[in-house]
Amino acid sequence: MSDRFDCFVVFAEMRTGSNFLEANINAFDGLTCLGEVFNPHFIGYPNSEEVLGITQDERDRDPERLLARIRQAMPDGIGGFRFFHDHDARILPAVLEDPRCAKIILTRNPVDSYVSWKIAQATGQWKLTNVRKRKDARVRFDAREFEAHLGALQDFQVTLMNALQVSGQTAFYVAYEDLQDVQVMNGLARWLGARSQLDSLNTALKRQNPEPVSEKVANFEEMERALARLDRFNLGRTPTFEPRRGPAVPGYVAAAKTPLLYMPIRSGPEAAVLDWLRALDGVEDDALLRDFSQKSLRQWKRARPGHRSFTVLRHPLARAHDAFCNRILTTGPGSYRGIRNTLRRAHNLPIPEGEPGADYTLEAHREAFTAFLGFLRANLSGQTAVRIDGHWASQAQVIQGMSELTLPDMIVREDEMASYLPALAVQVGHDAPPDPVHVPVRAPFGLAQIYDDELERLAREAYQRDYVMFGFDDWM
Repeated sequence: MSDRFDCFVVFAEMRTGSNFLEANINAFDGLTCLGEVFNPHFIGYPNSEEVLGITQDERDRDPERLLARIRQAMPDGIGGFRFFHDHDARILPAVLEDPRCAKIILTRNPVDSYVSWKIAQATGQWKLTNVRKRKDARVRFDAREFEAHLGALQDFQVTLMNALQVSGQTAFYVAYEDLQDVQVMNGLARWLGARSQLDSLNTALKRQNPEPVSEKVANFEEMERALARLDRFNLGRTPTFEPRRGPAVPGYVAAAKTPLLYMPIRSGPEAAVLDWLRALDGVEDDALLRDFSQKSLRQWKRARPGHRSFTVLRHPLARAHDAFCNRILTTGPGSYRGIRNTLRRAHNLPIPEGEPGADYTLEAHREAFTAFLGFLRANLSGQTAVRIDGHWASQAQVIQGMSELTLPDMIVREDEMASYLPALAVQVGHDAPPDPVHVPVRAPFGLAQIYDDELERLAREAYQRDYVMFGFDDWM
């Protein structure tokens, strides 16, 4: 049998033709599909009590035991199962990460699958083997229900695609229309390692609703209008070309006594927040808890029931100015000298070769910062060879990276710190939290001295996602 695979999974959804695909897979010697073995409501099939000697209760206690049994149970072939987005998610990582588990992905037009699902609900007929017993119904299209249906399907497909990309695997894709093509079924069997081939397909299962959608939906015109409002090609999205960012756990800072965790966004008001954390417990800087690993962060959380975590957003234009002044314009500690040289050489950034001196004027600062914003737009769009550094990556992408481990309980805007940070401290039991004190950005000239509509426009072009995501208005 197959020297590549020990088992297989058919990723599908309700009303996509998975029963028909399973019937044809089972027609090949050496291939056995065992149904929906990880369906939370039954095991294998609605009336089954066990699969390969494992009961539903036993499966629920240890789903990986059943997966191991499927891998081992077919001495002359391989076994598999069907898996939908709402099946037992505990088994999904073990399946997706295993290159010896073949992935078959069955898809169908989501409108067709939705209407078919509604008809099956209305008639109670989920399979058809005798056309004379076919039940018919016209159903109503519910726009909100369909959008939820579509969103669940799309989210699951993205999960599958990303897992396959990360692990360097590929899947065998089958469209609903392919199910009637015996050559495609034979190709699938060969890919799985089967030696036998079919001359014709299984004819026991019949297509239940062959009519056009217009004849199956009672409010078809209303459905057409609802679907026209859906942005099928996601034209309204704010595109992002930034790489995914992981959680920067070593940079997180916890208060010395108060159970508060600060998750900084670089080039934000870090100095002001750290000063506030020190003042909160009346300690010096070395008393703050730093250098977390994922393990030590989990230990910190477990040891402090009721803890809170937070991050602070800064206006994108102000944040870009901070990053420019402290990482690019200066040559002092913390500056990015290599990137600085590249920006001067390859991107014609008009900044001095060394540290700015007395001849660095207000006009020169405006010109240099304007050019830096132009670079940011290209950099965040993936159009430069320079890395997208955390000091100027979009804040939306940074927070998305945080979510891989833990999300902040509160996202505070810099201009609201005085209201929200003390309130957050009170929530965790602090009697009299101090107010945070503003710390000026180190810069040869303040942003207010050079601000104009052109700078705001360039910032919006570079950070469109942050402006849209967080509702930022003009800086001034």
